[in-house]
Amino acid sequence: MELNFTLGIIVVTGLVSWLAFSNEGLLQRLLLWPPAVTRGREYHRFITYGVVHGDFMHLLFNMITLYFFGGYMEYFYAERLGTFGFLGFYVSALVASALPSYLRHRNDPEYATLGASGAVSAILFGFILLEPWQTIYVYVIPVPAIIFAVLYVGYSIYAERQQADRINHSAHLAGAAYGILFTVMLEPRVIGHFWASLLNP
Repeated sequence: MELNFTLGIIVVTGLVSWLAFSNEGLLQRLLLWPPAVTRGREYHRFITYGVVHGDFMHLLFNMITLYFFGGYMEYFYAERLGTFGFLGFYVSALVASALPSYLRHRNDPEYATLGASGAVSAILFGFILLEPWQTIYVYVIPVPAIIFAVLYVGYSIYAERQQADRINHSAHLAGAAYGILFTVMLEPRVIGHFWASLLNP
């Protein structure tokens, strides 16, 4: 399957994140910092926070996950929404997954968040509705997509409670919910398809 926007997103995100690793000024201009939005009306941060990451492993994990699932979902959304359907979904997922934490911290100048995790999570859970038993490889270990998703959510909950970095782990959960709702609203028949697939591995 040809990957268009998926590879484009990976390249842009990888390049900008890499540059921001050694450029604190660039990082600060792109991450989601509530006062910049609330007071400065820098609404672009709801999107640009998704092209910078906390460290290389954060970037690698997100981009590998996007690579595994993005091509399939790009085709799915393009069929129903047109050529730019997947790109529109990805951008809207960045916004939707950041909103809960932004609203919770909108008056907190100490809070900032970054990373594509929310949008990637939305893609992941959209994919799981369609192919819950599809095998993927995590560090060469074969794992069914639905098991990977459970582990992904579990890690997100754990990491959010630890709050040891600037990664918006709660966005994983918000993104997952958005991916499911968006996909079901776009194609309600996926609910029946999901349950049938889940019961017949």
